[in-house]
Amino acid sequence: MHEDVFHSDALDATKHVVIYLPPAYATSPTRRFPVAYYLHGLGGSETDWVSKGGIDGAADSLFAAGTPEMILVMPDGDDGWYTTWTTQVPYAQCADTLHVESPDRYCVRHERYDDYVARDVVAYIDAHYRTMADRAHRGIGGLSMGGYGALSIALHYPNVFAAAASHSGVVSPMYVGPHPFAAPVRYGGNAEQIKPAAGGFWPRYLLYWGTDTSRWAEADPAHEAKRLQQSGGTMPALFFDCGKSDGFVDQNRALDAALTAIDVPHAYAEWAGAHTWRYWSTHVRESLAWMGQRIGR
Repeated sequence: MHEDVFHSDALDATKHVVIYLPPAYATSPTRRFPVAYYLHGLGGSETDWVSKGGIDGAADSLFAAGTPEMILVMPDGDDGWYTTWTTQVPYAQCADTLHVESPDRYCVRHERYDDYVARDVVAYIDAHYRTMADRAHRGIGGLSMGGYGALSIALHYPNVFAAAASHSGVVSPMYVGPHPFAAPVRYGGNAEQIKPAAGGFWPRYLLYWGTDTSRWAEADPAHEAKRLQQSGGTMPALFFDCGKSDGFVDQNRALDAALTAIDVPHAYAEWAGAHTWRYWSTHVRESLAWMGQRIGR
C-alpha cells in the first residue's frame, strides 16, 4: 500500500491518492499491470475502500485464486460528485466553511472532478507505476457517489476506461418515478419535477448541474449511454448492483431498464442489504472479479 500526494491541474490543488500494488508487482520487476480505479462515496476519503471496505484483502484473496492481478487506485474525490460543477465555489469561500477535513485537504480552485480523475490521476499513476497504460487495461469502480462517478466518467471518457462498475450508485439522478420502480422509466423534464425526487441532495445538485435539464441529461448515465451509442463511440463494459433494501434501488432498476431498452450490454445484480459498508465490503469481490476479467487479459 502507498499513499501519494500530487498536484492536480484540473482542480488546481494538491490531492492524496492510495495505491494498492498486487503481490507480483514486487516479484516481477519488469511486469506491467492493468489498473482499476475505485472511487469513494459522499463524505468519504481516499482511505475508505481499504479501512472500511477491505478492498486490499478482497484483492489478495481473488488474486491468489487466479483473478488477474491489478493495481488498485483510490483517489480523494472530496464531495465533488466526480463531475464539473456548474457553479464554481471560490477557494476562500470553501476554506471559510466547516468541513470534516482541513481546507488544504478538501478545498479546490476549480471543481472539475471528472477531468481530475480521468486525466490527472490516470496520468500520475501511469507516470509513476508500471501500468499497462491503455484503455483496454483500465477500469473504474465506486460506491454511492463514487458508483455514479465510475459510470459517468467511463461514459464521458470512453477512450480512457474499458470497464466501469458501480455499487449502490446514485445512477439515475433524473429519475422521478414510479416508486417502487415499475416500467416505463419516467424522467423529470424540468427542475420542478426533479426537485422532489432529489430530496436532500437538491442543494448539491444545484451546484453540480444547476436547473438546466440539458446539463442534467449530460450527467445522467442512461442519457450518457444513449448519446455515446448514437455517436458510434466505444461503449465501456458496465456492471452495477444495489442492495434490495437500499434507498437507491429504484434508480438502479431504472438504469437497468433504460439500458436494456436501448440494447446497451450490461450486468446488473441485486443482493440482500442496504446502503452500508457491510454490503460494500461483502460485494466488492464481485466487481473486482468482473473487472479482472475485462481489463486483466
